[in-house]
Amino acid sequence: MHEMSLVAGLFEQLKDLAAENKATKVVKVTMEIGPLCGVVVDSFEFGFEILSSQEPLFKDAELVIEIPEVTYTCTTCQHKEVIAGPRPDECAKCGEFFLTPKGGDDLILKQVEME
Repeated sequence: MHEMSLVAGLFEQLKDLAAENKATKVVKVTMEIGPLCGVVVDSFEFGFEILSSQEPLFKDAELVIEIPEVTYTCTTCQHKEVIAGPRPDECAKCGEFFLTPKGGDDLILKQVEME
C-alpha cells in the first residue's frame, strides 16, 4: 500500500512546516487528491489515521480530502464532460469509448491549520 508511504512523506513535510512556524499541533490538513493520480482515498485516510495516532504533533488532526473535477473530451465529436467521480464509460453525446482526460492527476497539500 503506497498510500502509507505517501502519508509518511506528508508528515515529514508537515513537521518541517510546524518547526518553521513554531507550531506544536497540526489541527487540520486539507488535501486535493485527483481521481487519476493513482491514490486510493480510503487507503490514504487509513494511513493518515494510523500514523497520526502515533505522533503527538498530529494526534486528533482532521483530514479533509477534496476530489477535483476532471474534463473528459471525446476523441470523435470533441464533446466535453466535467466529472468529479469515476471516469465515464463512453461519450454522452456519440457513444465513443475513447475519452481524453484533462486534470485530476495531482496530489496537493492545499492547507494546514496549526497551533
